[in-house]
Amino acid sequence: MVKDQSIGTFNNRQRHISSVHFPLERSGDIPVLFSAKPLSKETPDRKCEKKEGKRESIQVIYTAGRPPWYDSTGHQEADAFVIGLCGGSASGKTSVAKVIVEASGVPWVVILSQDCFYKEYNEKEKELIAKNEFNFDHPDAFDFALIYKTLKKLKSGKQVKVPVYDYVTHRRKKVWNTVYGANVVIFEGILAFADKRLTDLMDLKVFVDTDSDIRLARRLKRDISDRGRDLTSVLKQYNTFVKPSFDTYIAPTMSLADIVIPQGVENDVALQLIIRHVKRELDRRGYVTRSKTAPYNDRLTELPLPDGLDILPSTSEVKVLLTIIRDKTTSRDDFIFYSQRLMRLLLEHSLTFLPVTPEKVTTFRGEEYDGVAFTGKLCAVSIVRAGEVMETAIHSVVKDISIGKILIQTCQDTGEPALHYLRLPYGIANMHVILMDATVATGAAAMMAIRILLDHEVPEESISFVCLIASKPGVQAIAYAFPKVRIIVGEMDPDIDEYYHICPGLGNFGDRFFGTS
Repeated sequence: MVKDQSIGTFNNRQRHISSVHFPLERSGDIPVLFSAKPLSKETPDRKCEKKEGKRESIQVIYTAGRPPWYDSTGHQEADAFVIGLCGGSASGKTSVAKVIVEASGVPWVVILSQDCFYKEYNEKEKELIAKNEFNFDHPDAFDFALIYKTLKKLKSGKQVKVPVYDYVTHRRKKVWNTVYGANVVIFEGILAFADKRLTDLMDLKVFVDTDSDIRLARRLKRDISDRGRDLTSVLKQYNTFVKPSFDTYIAPTMSLADIVIPQGVENDVALQLIIRHVKRELDRRGYVTRSKTAPYNDRLTELPLPDGLDILPSTSEVKVLLTIIRDKTTSRDDFIFYSQRLMRLLLEHSLTFLPVTPEKVTTFRGEEYDGVAFTGKLCAVSIVRAGEVMETAIHSVVKDISIGKILIQTCQDTGEPALHYLRLPYGIANMHVILMDATVATGAAAMMAIRILLDHEVPEESISFVCLIASKPGVQAIAYAFPKVRIIVGEMDPDIDEYYHICPGLGNFGDRFFGTS
């Protein structure tokens, strides 16, 4: 089985956080992510080390909470903004990319290096590599078909898997890096403009034009100081492969650039021009979800309830539990106990909507029994933090179920939901997913979570959204955007107030359950 490495992303309101590709541990089928260090001017980029003769690659996500990338119908409103960065070896492309990211203050940027996409070489080519006689700066050294496929999916907001190249065996490892969720994609490489399919995907093409003497001096310092090579071998490689390839394949693509930056990162005027352009484009593509969704709910509430909605039958037992957890005088211990009882009933009820197939079994009397069995694989995903409280309940009704997490929080400045972190079960695209949250007011967080699952290629009809208490406007908003998603609620309240609180509701579920305020 081919494993993948996932990238975690963490929020920091003061500055971006970088998270790079770490070795992956597993708990069942769920990737366990490792934390990352804050990115600052004093913190160098973490890079994938390569053998001599190759540049260092970088794959970084800078994040401060991703705002909605879709409209009130659930559809992606704009593609990611793709910046192509081209230039000779050691021209300062990565430094330029870092300046663009930090100065523009854009959340959720993916920097994708062309160096991740070297081909798998045959034995003859490996012999040339061993002798330092292989040209890594030639277009034939890269897998442009895979680059195009990856960049196209990233631009459309989908999850992608980026190969991890083994620079000892000169083959791709079985472990791939998973990248998802970019508002801006920066693709950098010496041959970033060499394939028309790639340049057609780029919204802005930037060529970093650094003097050849400066580039050579940087290579000499890097290869001698950092890689232990001698002066003769570095100069031989440069004169044999690097300089001829630049003159033949790289320099001619300068004419394709929208902006040429002489002197690289030291050209502040050119960099400010790029940064202003990127900000204008992102502002033009900007959109808001909750403020769009809530007024629209007023019209949606006049429509009949959606066919995909199912409300837990209001038995006397269910009504007693709802009464207890809605009562503001209920103690925290009782609130936890009785809400968990209600969660188990609700999740048991949600399982009745899973697909089944006929199955015959033999009883202890030797007789056949005509029964049914669930079809396919099942996993659960909780919307943190209130949705996490339902994990114990789902474990109590489904043995050994894999559980993922999506952290969505309301931005204090805009009032909109923002994605801060996600961890999904391996192979989720082929599973039926129970998406869990404790309450739904406007439906904005649930819509974001469903959009994430769709971006990870989970079919809409394979998603069941389960929550204890939901407002009618929130239910209608979710159903309008995603009509094939089944919505299963414990009880539905009629309205929300001007502060987007459920009426009559039960207060802040997370605060009451965790004892916070």
